[in-house]
Amino acid sequence: MKILIFGGTTEGRILAEQLGLRHRVTVSVATPLGAEELKDLNGVNVLCGRMSAEEMEPVLQGFDRCIDATHPYADLASREIRRACDTAGIPLLRLSRPASRAENCLQADDCREAAELVRKEEGNVLVTTGTKDLNAFSVIDPERLYARVLPTHESLNACESAGLSHGHIIAMQGPFSEQLNRAILEQLQIRWVITKDGGEAGGFQEKQRAAEETGAGLILVRRPPDEGISMEEILKLLEEEP
Repeated sequence: MKILIFGGTTEGRILAEQLGLRHRVTVSVATPLGAEELKDLNGVNVLCGRMSAEEMEPVLQGFDRCIDATHPYADLASREIRRACDTAGIPLLRLSRPASRAENCLQADDCREAAELVRKEEGNVLVTTGTKDLNAFSVIDPERLYARVLPTHESLNACESAGLSHGHIIAMQGPFSEQLNRAILEQLQIRWVITKDGGEAGGFQEKQRAAEETGAGLILVRRPPDEGISMEEILKLLEEEP
């Protein structure tokens, strides 16, 4: 069976490793960083670059199954993948990453609401929600604002466009240990941490514990609705396929 997996996340890599033992697997990732994470997977074909539904449709031709293993917050990408599969007539499975136990934190529906929660508060703010919504934090004094982003030119350009000084950009690839999170919060005197729930694979618990230990407030941007199934369920379903 030929299987196309969208997503270079931890689960995408595990799926590629497991399914590649019995099937012909291709993984489509959005960035060169995602492709780099998959470079040592033998027998797995890797496609790199963001695609619209119209661009995905011809790529899907010839595949028997498609798996959406993109990030829990990549709802736009998931909608495009579903639209492309519907048009191409390719069966789609959506992998859902287990949610974390969000305790002792404030919650916001989106990054704009999260920014408003800390705008009138005191203390430095660390944003770890990615670059897509950085402009939502323009309401916060830039002298208070720090962003932790992926170490790519695209991320640095987004930070500069959002008005962040270079000294307020932390370009690192996670997931991060509790100790490293704590060191960053202490070094930068962070009072508020704004995050998404990346689950165990995204290091949410390590971030949460570091915030608790340093006395920083944690603001969680809620996940969009997700009707996917677990990795175990996907593997079981595909094990039954020829």
